[in-house]
Amino acid sequence: MTALLTLHDIHKRYGTTHALRGINLAVESGEVVVLLGPSGCGKSTLLRCINGLEPIQKGSITLQGYGVLGQDISWHDARQHIGMVFQSYELFNHLSVIDNILIGPLKAQKRRRPKVETQADRLLARVGLLERKHAYPRELSGGQKQRIAIVRALCLNPNLLLLDEITAALDPEMVREVLDVVLELAAEGMTMLIVTHEMGFARKVADRIVFMDKGEIIEENDPGTFFTAPQTARAQAFLNLMEY
Repeated sequence: MTALLTLHDIHKRYGTTHALRGINLAVESGEVVVLLGPSGCGKSTLLRCINGLEPIQKGSITLQGYGVLGQDISWHDARQHIGMVFQSYELFNHLSVIDNILIGPLKAQKRRRPKVETQADRLLARVGLLERKHAYPRELSGGQKQRIAIVRALCLNPNLLLLDEITAALDPEMVREVLDVVLELAAEGMTMLIVTHEMGFARKVADRIVFMDKGEIIEENDPGTFFTAPQTARAQAFLNLMEY
């Protein structure tokens, strides 16, 4: 089976800081891969590189059917196939919920509003927020904003969804409502690459755990094995500090 996403020898530097050191990773279509590791190990940087928000200094990122991103297909076009949801929502405060959701499909993908709005309404109903489609971000809770951000990404009809610490800015009682949406997407076969510190969620949603440290992948395994019998001392030390 050909991987949907292939990372080959990815290197990323910030000045003298070598943030990513030769990352090799393949993600199959329909697979949910969760990136774990200590803060500063390169997880979020890797997601940003995959979406072209950070340039890499070496290596290649290939999306099945489109070729090498930034070469065979422009980053602008690549982002129409790779959705990303950020920790800080990234909603436009001066736009209503529906206009936040539609801006990408209408402006970047040149789709017609009636069809996209029908899709948006369906997704908003699914996450329990259809009645807030004309509200503004300031009128929403953190959990509601994050669910809107997920709907916005899904309205692009992405091949791949990147989720970067999407519950980190939420109060504990809001975390479950967001994670439930992601679990539903996983059950439906959405291909996802997820960065999280929610260990229980990671264990439940992942098909594969990829553990990073100091810009490198040092362990990969299925969640059952990773959480019960990690293969490296570094992963064991990490898990000993986490609650799950």
